[in-house]
Amino acid sequence: MKNRSLVLAVLTAFIAVFFMAAGIYAGTKVDDVIKLEEPSYKHTKGIVEFSHKKHSADYKIGCGECHHDKDGKPLAELKEGDDVQRCAECHKKPGELKGKKAEGLSDKEKLDYHANALHDNCISCHKDFNKETKTKKAPTTCTKCHPKTAK
Repeated sequence: MKNRSLVLAVLTAFIAVFFMAAGIYAGTKVDDVIKLEEPSYKHTKGIVEFSHKKHSADYKIGCGECHHDKDGKPLAELKEGDDVQRCAECHKKPGELKGKKAEGLSDKEKLDYHANALHDNCISCHKDFNKETKTKKAPTTCTKCHPKTAK
């Protein structure tokens, strides 16, 4: 009876380790299109639908171009399927701060705001792309990324 219990315990442990290893190996599935909606605040424009697949597969943009460490340095070793934090984990202040309300704040302080961080990251990359390619293919205005909302 003890041998049977021991075999059952070892078999159960083996199965558990197998499934944990498979989960680690599989990583996190990345959706082709990601809605950039942050529930911590009310959005004033339509929600951007970011094509992860287009940026990573078609444009060959590395994960570290968007995903970075606490110092803003690209996560160079990151690959598709690795677990990443949501932007709002670090850029915790809801919404966007600009104009007179942002006067006197450093660029780093402005990046504490969720929408400021996303806009800074996306728009700066798009502007760099347009400059390098001498085109206007990458959108840099609100209406090119944010869809109109139904009223």
